[in-house]
This record gives sequence, structure tokens and C-alpha cells, in this order.
Amino acid sequence: MLEHLRVRNLGVLEEATIEPSTRLTVITGETGAGKTLLLGGLRLILGEKPDPGAVGPMGDRAQADGLFRSGDEELGVTRVVPRQGNSRAHLEGSVVSARTLSNRVGALVEIVGQHDRLSLKRPSHVLSLVDSALDEAGRLTSEAYRSAWDDLKDAEDRLEMLGGDEMALRRELDLVRFQASEIEGAGLEPDEDEHMEAKALRLRNVEEIREHLAETLRAIDRMTEDGGEAVSRIRKVSTLDPGLASLTEEVDAAAAYIAELGREVRRAADDLDFDPSLLNSVEDRLTAIGDLKRKYGRTLGDVIDFGEQAKERAGQLDSLLSTAGELEAVLSRARGALASAGSNLTEARLHAASGLAKEAASHLGDMGLSEASLEFRIESVEPGPNGADRIELWFSSDERLEPGPVNSVASGGELSRLVLAVRLATQRPDTATLVFDEVDAGVGGATALALGRKLADLAKDSQILCVTHLPQVAAYADIHYVVERQGASARVYTVDGDTRLREISRMLAGLPESTAGHQAAAELLAAVSD
Repeated sequence: MLEHLRVRNLGVLEEATIEPSTRLTVITGETGAGKTLLLGGLRLILGEKPDPGAVGPMGDRAQADGLFRSGDEELGVTRVVPRQGNSRAHLEGSVVSARTLSNRVGALVEIVGQHDRLSLKRPSHVLSLVDSALDEAGRLTSEAYRSAWDDLKDAEDRLEMLGGDEMALRRELDLVRFQASEIEGAGLEPDEDEHMEAKALRLRNVEEIREHLAETLRAIDRMTEDGGEAVSRIRKVSTLDPGLASLTEEVDAAAAYIAELGREVRRAADDLDFDPSLLNSVEDRLTAIGDLKRKYGRTLGDVIDFGEQAKERAGQLDSLLSTAGELEAVLSRARGALASAGSNLTEARLHAASGLAKEAASHLGDMGLSEASLEFRIESVEPGPNGADRIELWFSSDERLEPGPVNSVASGGELSRLVLAVRLATQRPDTATLVFDEVDAGVGGATALALGRKLADLAKDSQILCVTHLPQVAAYADIHYVVERQGASARVYTVDGDTRLREISRMLAGLPESTAGHQAAAELLAAVSD
């Protein structure tokens, strides 16, 4: 339920705030005053696509803020639309995507606009309306059809993978098995090639390494001899000048380091045994790794990954080929199951459409079309993900007339009432707020009064917002907002008492100050309050 809506710098609305009633709230005003801009702000916080061109002249961005209540949970929403750049959405203070906004908040509000009159002419939209009226058993039937459709697509995909050429797949299976076996049999380790290259380099140059180590040892021996002389002299100096005693420790440390270095070099030289067979083994291993890299990947990691992929592909092909003989039977069963599920779904839709037509016809009767005929006609089409049905809404304003598709037989006023009737009949129980945006075009007189009463009755169980030009609808409102344009800007305010009389008088006769108009407005308000 919408508790608070504030719009800033959206079109001609510099700043406007409404706090709708829990029942029926109407928004009225002259044509072009900016009534639908308020709903434009509501659409923004529901996650709909923004229009940067709607940013007003009072700044470089438009903003809409809303507060919703769902049970004990409150949801604070903000949407900012800059004149240039991307919009930003905030939910409970956290930045979220427009999709997240739509998922969290969009289900709380349903907006019925003038474009729904065109949607009612589209079979795909009518199909979705009928599906929204399915009962629990019907929804289960719809889910069963979707599952059967997925099974059929899976069987078709598997048959397409088989491609009708089993021999080619068996050749591919032999190949990927060989590839996987060859790579797995090599027993590769990550970075093994780098370690082997380093080892081969050492083995290839063992004589040169030995010569350099020998020269190094001779140099260290000379350093040791010279170091002994340095230690002796520094010790004599420290006896003559105790202040230089620290030098003795440093020279001793240097001599010890040189001695340790000599031991390490000698140990390296002793370990440097040349084994021609070891070099051959390392070279062979590098050759084998190089062959694998030339065939399967630029790096050793690529080769290992290729082996895993080949192993996985071999498993897929093995599974596919093991059931190749059964695929046609599987596909035939899947087609049969889809046909049965489609037939069940059609029956469920016929049942839902019948109930929906009766309820919508009842609403139409309340709105002055008591003799209207309304039916949803279902014809079979090629199965698809949503079933094997095409549904059209057929209508006649009088049961004695031959019904026809709504796009060819319904007038503008009749379409408006059809939209309302069908929407009222298909209202989702989880929708807390229902918004009607000037769908009452072409309606007037007693029909308008009936329409207002219908909305008021509906508002006993749901929050209703209605942008309207009909005084008969406005008279039923619990809260009445007026949008009034003054030059390049507009303001929004509530009316009550005398100010409401003035507004309804304006709507009735275009004379807000007329005494007769006030009297007529008062009579209308008194009539709807009885």
C-alpha cells in the first residue's frame, strides 16, 4: 500500500506530495495541468524506464520518493533521474538496480492506463489475462505444460546433438577419449615444464658450472688467507686502541661468512655429478611436454584444462550414444505428453475464461452495459512455450447483436468500461494498490456514476488511486487531490468542504464559482454518500 509519494522537478511539478487514502483517492485537474505526472513519479519508483526529457526546468534532475507498507514491513524508495546520464534507485537507503526495484515494489502496485485499451486487442495480452484468472488446479496444469514443453525441447536438443550421424559422433568419441587418455597418461603437474627447463639447463652446462665453481673456491681460499691476516692485525689494533674493539667482531664475522660461503660452494661442486642418462630423460620429458603443448594449448595449464574438457565431452558423447536408439521414442513420448498437457491447459483456460467473462460482464452491467455480451474465444495454434491456444476477446454491446473482436466492434467508451471490467475481474489478490489513469474516456452521465460506485466498492478491499475527469467518480473519493497549473509550474493540493464543491462544480460545468454549480455538486456529493 502506498502511504506517501513526493515528486520533485518532474515536468511542470516543482514539488508535489500526496498521501493517499487506504480506500479511494482521486486526482483531478484541467487538461494539461500535469495530473499524470504524479503517476509518472509513481512509475519511476516502481522501476519503470525513466524519460530524461521529463526532467523539469527547476534543476538538473527529477526525483520521486515513496513509502510503501506491506504488512508490518515499510519500504522507502527513491528514484533520481538526471537530465543526462543514468538514473539511480535507492531502496531503504541502499543503491539498487531498477530491476531489483521492480521485483521488490512493482508487485505491490498495478497501474491501468489508457494504453490498456489497445492491449485488450492483442491476443497475447488477453491470454495473459485469462491465465491470471486460473485457479490453483489451473496453475498446476500450466506448470505441467511448461514442464512438458521443457522436456520436449530437451529431447529435441539431444536429437539435434546426435545430428542423425551416429558414426561421426563415434569418431568424435574415439578422438576425445584418446586426447583425454594421452593428457591424463602424461601425468602432468602445473609448471612442470619450467622446472624441467631449469634442470635441463643445469645438466647441459655441468662442465662449465664445475669450472666456475672451482675458480670460485680458489678465490675464496685467497680471501680466507687474506682474511686471516686482517683478523690478526685488527686484534693487535684493538689492544692498542680499545675504542676499536668492535672492529674485531666485524672482521671475525666477515671471516666466518667467507668460510661458510666456501663450504656451500664446495658442497655444490661435490653434488655436481654428471649423468648423461638423466639429461636424456629430462630432454625426453621436455619433448613430450612440447608435443602436448603444440597439440592442446599454449601453456601447460591450457593442456591440463583441455584434457579435462575432453574427458567431460567423452562422458557427454558416451551418454548420448548410449541412448541414441531410444531418442526417437523419447521424442515421441515427449510430443504426446505435450499434446496431453496442452489439451489440459486449454480446458483449464476455458474454465477460467468462462468465469472471467461472467464476472467482467457483471461489472459491465453495473456500468450501464447490462445487455452486453462478452466472451473469450480460444482457438488452437502451433504449440509454444505458453501453450497451444490463441485467445481473443469478443464483445457486443447488446446480446442481440453478433459479437466480434473488440478491436472492430467496441467504441471508445465501451473499451474504457471493458478495460475496467476485465481488470476488476482479474485483480491480483496480492496487489495492494490499483491505479487507474484516465481510463474513463468516453464515459459520462449515469454510467459515470455507476463507474464511481464500482471503484468505491472495490476500494473497500484495496487501495485505489484514480486520475479522472469525471465528477461522478471524484464524488466517491475519500481523499480528493487537485492539480492546478499556474504558468510554467503546477501545484497539488487537497480539497474538502467548499474547495471540493468548487472543484466538482468546475468538473460539472466549468464554472467553479457558479452558485448553481455548487448546488449541483452538493447534490452529487449527497447522492453518493447515501
